Amino acid sequence: MTAHFGFWDYFVFIAYAVLILGVGLWVSRDKKGHQKTAEDYFLASKSLPWWAIGTSLIAANISAEQFIGMSGSGFALGLAIASYEWMAAITLIIVGKYFLPIFIEKGLYTIPEFVEKRFSTNLKTILAVFWIALYVFVNLTSVLYLGSLALETIMGIPMVYGVIGLALFAAAYSLYGGLSAVAWTDVIQVVFLVLGGLVTTYLALNMVSGGEGVWAGLKTVFDAAPERFVMILDESSSHYKSLPGIGVLIGGMWVANLYYWGFNQYIIQRTLAAKSLKEAQKGILLAAGLKLIIPIIVVIPGIAAYVMVNDPEIMARLGAAGLKNLPTLEQADTAYPWLLQFLPTGLKGVAFAALAAAIVSSLASMLNSTSTIFTMDIYKQYINKNASDKSTVRMGRISAGIALAIAGVMAPLLGGLDQAFQFIQEYTGVVSPGILAIFILGLFWKKTTNKGAIIGALVSIPIAMYFKVAPKGWSTSALFVDVPFLDQMGYTAILTMIVIAVVSWVQHNGKDDEKGIQLSKQLFKTGPVFNIGAFAVMIILVALYAAFWK
Repeated sequence: MTAHFGFWDYFVFIAYAVLILGVGLWVSRDKKGHQKTAEDYFLASKSLPWWAIGTSLIAANISAEQFIGMSGSGFALGLAIASYEWMAAITLIIVGKYFLPIFIEKGLYTIPEFVEKRFSTNLKTILAVFWIALYVFVNLTSVLYLGSLALETIMGIPMVYGVIGLALFAAAYSLYGGLSAVAWTDVIQVVFLVLGGLVTTYLALNMVSGGEGVWAGLKTVFDAAPERFVMILDESSSHYKSLPGIGVLIGGMWVANLYYWGFNQYIIQRTLAAKSLKEAQKGILLAAGLKLIIPIIVVIPGIAAYVMVNDPEIMARLGAAGLKNLPTLEQADTAYPWLLQFLPTGLKGVAFAALAAAIVSSLASMLNSTSTIFTMDIYKQYINKNASDKSTVRMGRISAGIALAIAGVMAPLLGGLDQAFQFIQEYTGVVSPGILAIFILGLFWKKTTNKGAIIGALVSIPIAMYFKVAPKGWSTSALFVDVPFLDQMGYTAILTMIVIAVVSWVQHNGKDDEKGIQLSKQLFKTGPVFNIGAFAVMIILVALYAAFWK
């Protein structure tokens, strides 16, 4: 065992990088005599098949925040963090059945575009600015930081150089090729991601069992840390504030997941680029199935690392290498990079390529969606209303480059942050409940008005910040004092919906809004493949929660 890369590790990693760049640039090329249009660049010519959509959804979603951040949370609090993954599976089914039919029927480029069609240009602009700020200052920044942390931990590359390297790698093909390059390279990225993740999980469990295999390793880990295999935490847990027991299943987790999978541009953009609604729904189903196995490759290694560092026998076997970058409860995010150093030569390159695939694919997705929102909802709306396809594509590339540069400058400032996955969820949670409230009522309640939605959007931030900041310095008699952040999201969403509903009702005296969406049973009708697959996903989820409830 060595903490250093060998020849075959470098060979595998370089081969991966060349393959991704080569495929990305190849699919990005302009066909002879064809000028790339806005639809080509931002929606991959609406030509994506279901398997490309499903794998691209997972590649966009699984990033450093899962591999490193969620493994860190697995180390610190255990399997309960897997609720983000397993509940996402059922959320995807809901999105595929009830949200996608409306979005695809309206032929959208961006989620803010739906807001304009349902409400107004003003509200669209407000939300577009929300999303751009969130993507640049939270999502892009945190992914660059966590990816650079991995490079620093595993290879000793200074964080600044790691940030620059990852940024340039993602930019090399995504800025030029747009969504086509991102989506088709994601198919390859997922292969590396799953293969490398399984390799690391196998290694961790095999080491815990002293070389006796995965099942023996799982039994050892469960026997050594049974408290790490509880899905529903009670109030006595020190991590209850992060995952508030049954509130996870019936509260704010739904806000986080419905917002992320249903109304998040860099996720939903893949489905908008589908050949048809049926293809998009089959892609959603594939992603839901893959979500069920993600905790195996991102949470279990963190729990195994926790058992390893607390077992003197295992630590003695690891020798001096085991003490290098040793994870602790205070610095849990080093757990996954710490495990990678024990992989044998060759496999270390595969695992590192998986991590790089997760980071780069998410960066590319976020860049493409940030540039899509800026270009289609800000540039074409206010700066150049008559922009040609050539100008639109050029602005997409420029805005993505600027967003990447800003995130690159901000990323090193996150140094010292523990459990980055929780950081991302908490700060996204300030914006997401208000957006979710607007969309849910806008989609399914015809009385919702533009004025109600705008007031709801503006009030949702102070409501969220009240829960997050104000009560901490107040006495325990204060209203909603010290509420877990997932519950904060649930309360914020409900209160925002009430504000929107009251303003809308008063404005139109209970009458339907002229832009209200006419819904029908036929619109939400799904085929047998989707129905059977959705039922199977739900049965598996019930079994998983029953097995690990307490």
